[in-house]
Amino acid sequence: MIWIAGRQVNPLMLQAEWGLNDVQQEIVHRMAASRDVFEYASADVLRFELKLRDHLVKSARALYMSGIAFSDFENSRSNPEFWEQTELGGFRLRPGVPPSRGIIDIFQNGRLYATECATAMVIILYHAVLKSIREADFERLFADMILYDWRYDQDLDLQTLPTNTFLPGDILYFANPDYDPSKPHWQGENAVFLGGGLYYGHGAGIRTAPSLIAFLNENRRPGAMRSAYLVSQATRPGFAYLAPFDNMRGSISYVDHRGGFPDILETGVRIKAEIGSFYWEG
Repeated sequence: MIWIAGRQVNPLMLQAEWGLNDVQQEIVHRMAASRDVFEYASADVLRFELKLRDHLVKSARALYMSGIAFSDFENSRSNPEFWEQTELGGFRLRPGVPPSRGIIDIFQNGRLYATECATAMVIILYHAVLKSIREADFERLFADMILYDWRYDQDLDLQTLPTNTFLPGDILYFANPDYDPSKPHWQGENAVFLGGGLYYGHGAGIRTAPSLIAFLNENRRPGAMRSAYLVSQATRPGFAYLAPFDNMRGSISYVDHRGGFPDILETGVRIKAEIGSFYWEG
């Protein structure tokens, strides 16, 4: 269900009023069909989330096409013009390099880079946020950037929630409990849900869920009996936290001057569900 300012949203009207693309249409229809409650203080926050989710999907596809290689931390590499290699195999932004330039270079010169799947997810998050907020705010919020595993700036406001409602732009996790000990990097795969039944996992490529599970199953220990599986959780940036930095903020408003949203909201009994929250790294 989708609620804005205490009233339930009709997703069909939202689609008609806002001119949503295919990815965004899938997002709102999945939200509306879910038992989870997606609640927003204003229409602008939902609009920003739809934009950022769309950019997360586009950034995942762009990283896949960039030529960036898959590697463990020991064999990671980066463009020395923009990044310094840390002892643990991460990338530290060189002094004087704007964070936006460092992130953009990964997508422009991907063949100079190699890393594992968790770092790739954080790179996608930064790139999508860069496309969604004002550049000056990005430079300020994410100064002194380090890319390493699930290390990330607190201003991404990442949250991992238990859920079975997966939305395009969510970062999901496929666990492989009986992974081959000689291949510890395949104990699981972080993946961006692209919508349309497709997922991008760095090192595994763009696949359906059954194909990604089959890929992980090929990397189990001899005699393994347990299959890899998709974990019932989703990692998401803080959409409401980042919305005030929206690079379109002030140019478009969907708030009716009478204080309502007459074309996109419908009346009804309000039902809220608590789905809880927890933090997970892997």
